[in-house]
Amino acid sequence: MILLGVDPHKSTHTVTAVEPEAVRALASVTIEASLPEYRRLTAWARQWPHRMWAVENAHGLGRHLAQWLIARGERVVDVPSTATRRVRELSRGGGRKNDQIDAAAAATVACLHGDAREVAAEDHATALALLDERRGNLAQARIRAVNQLHVLLRDLLPGGAPRQLSADQAAALLRTVRPAGPVERVRKDLARDLVTEVRQVDRRLAENTASLQTLMAATGSTLTNTPGVGPVLAARLLARAGRASRFPTSAAFANYTGTAPVEIASADKSRHRLSRCGDRQLNSVLHTIAMVQIRMPDSPGHAYYQRKLAEGKTSKEARRCLKRRLADHVWRVMLSDERRAQIAAAHP
Repeated sequence: MILLGVDPHKSTHTVTAVEPEAVRALASVTIEASLPEYRRLTAWARQWPHRMWAVENAHGLGRHLAQWLIARGERVVDVPSTATRRVRELSRGGGRKNDQIDAAAAATVACLHGDAREVAAEDHATALALLDERRGNLAQARIRAVNQLHVLLRDLLPGGAPRQLSADQAAALLRTVRPAGPVERVRKDLARDLVTEVRQVDRRLAENTASLQTLMAATGSTLTNTPGVGPVLAARLLARAGRASRFPTSAAFANYTGTAPVEIASADKSRHRLSRCGDRQLNSVLHTIAMVQIRMPDSPGHAYYQRKLAEGKTSKEARRCLKRRLADHVWRVMLSDERRAQIAAAHP
């Protein structure tokens, strides 16, 4: 097995072939980031029939090359840039850096240090992540437009507009405005433009939700069977967490989401504090699910929350316990869905 370490850049990629047993560089090549050069690279790599690609930052600058190789049946692992930096610092040469050294360091990490991770082909989770990111941008654009609309209506109407403002409500309020002078006419025209912009963003948000629902149905996920989890939250969970099997235990998933408390060293007794680490967007999703279940009298989360309050915990402590429990539940559901999909793919 020959390891092909890749140091990717925006315009060029440098590849170094390393023999794992001797950790010895055999050959190196630099290509431009283009499809003809990709094909030249694979032709160069065919001299080693048994090979594996170790791409530094395969989810960043190396994403396109890594996915292109996977689509053609190649095996690719991701090597974090922090790991290649450690290899350079611990090797001879005083931590010198160039593209060939970085490529060799990526292969060395994949061979010896175990920091590399298999890269999977892009699937529904990637599409959900793209739609979720687009939804976040649309939501921010709507908030910005509505805030500007509030400012204009405050100057056009006594007392301004109500706090929860829709496009139809704003249009109805504007119809009651009779501009007195050029300044008010400009304000009303700008407000009309913002109402049109809000309507367009609302339509795009509705289309985004429909696309998320279609993709969620294609994944076969059962996350939406959990009380308080709709298609948008379920899509965000799948997009941010990825494959559940990459977390060995539910505790590892809880640590990744920042819902696992951090133990504090103490001389007299063991104490814990709130974790500020982990994926904060996943933490926010679990917090939303917890708050919804607390308000649903028939949900299991509501019963669990009330039981923790009866044990003497404060409302904040009870919510944190519920989020930790929800993290375990979400991990189990996602793992079950993943295994069911694997069985269906193996035995169609």
